[in-house]
Amino acid sequence: MQDDPLGLKSLRTRVLVWATVLLIALAVAAFLGITVGAVPLTLGETLNVIAHHTLTPHSPITWSPSVDAIIWQVRLPRVLLAVVVGASLAVSGMVLQAMVRNVLAEPYLLGINSGASAGAALAILFGAGVGAFGAHALQATAFLGALASSIAVYLLARTGGRITSLRLLLAGVAVGYALNAVTSFLIFASGDAEGTRSVMFWLLGSLSLAAWGTPLTATVIITALTGIIFWAMSKHLDVLSVGDESAVSLGISPEKIRLILLVIISLNVGVVVATAGSIGFVGLIIPHLARRCAGALHRASLPIAALMGATLLTLADLVARTVLAPQEIPIGILTALVGTPFLLVLIKKMRSYS
Repeated sequence: MQDDPLGLKSLRTRVLVWATVLLIALAVAAFLGITVGAVPLTLGETLNVIAHHTLTPHSPITWSPSVDAIIWQVRLPRVLLAVVVGASLAVSGMVLQAMVRNVLAEPYLLGINSGASAGAALAILFGAGVGAFGAHALQATAFLGALASSIAVYLLARTGGRITSLRLLLAGVAVGYALNAVTSFLIFASGDAEGTRSVMFWLLGSLSLAAWGTPLTATVIITALTGIIFWAMSKHLDVLSVGDESAVSLGISPEKIRLILLVIISLNVGVVVATAGSIGFVGLIIPHLARRCAGALHRASLPIAALMGATLLTLADLVARTVLAPQEIPIGILTALVGTPFLLVLIKKMRSYS
């Protein structure tokens, strides 16, 4: 203990063990996501198809074209999207909780999801932005809505030239409620039954639109880049989670850091919501579990949160598309069913300490 007074060696060992376990769990979840479904597949078929498309794309195939299409065109991009979305929401939730010093915070608390939903509803119900963005109108308008809501939250929170955690939370709740009302009004006013069903399914979250192309590529790239930035700012997150006074004493401007984090979170969650719809509670549940496994230091807990979120959403999507097959359950319903009891337990624990 004298050689390691802070317990860093034991922390590294614990993080390494958990990372190994979670990588194995994620690999198993991904394998199940690809092989389990209306058409059962084998590990050999999966590996052959992936190897063919990535290593030897010009070689002839010795398996059914339908099997090739199911693995490469349908299930693999869907599993990849589940991994990326789960990791993104989990990491964003952990950053947000440190940023506002509130263990009940999650990405949607700041109204980002509500802004994305309003933008997507405009595109689906009224064709807003179709001419400007073409085939990517849904993703573009959802992202612009998320960005606009983030700017509104920041401007409302910056009362008197300062921005604090409490103001940020209250502004986020207010903007979120307002934009939810806007989305509901758009659904009511459209008179488009088919469009209304599309919006409602999108609002509940779904990975059914996953496919190779620009939206998936953009989601992967932005999630990776923002994740790296969050990890690089882990020391700032550690300081913010302690308090603004500690940040100021160390020469760190909490307002400036919060603004930077708010923009990055808006980009991260906005792109994710635009691609997969509204999926809640992942950003609330996973940060608490990750901190229990890896401790409070964000340099260690952020990667664990990413792996946990990816595994959770991959398994949730598997359940969503198989439990009532051929019907598909919106994945947001499943995450809410898991997250609500967790939230109640968390609130009960908070009361016991108050």
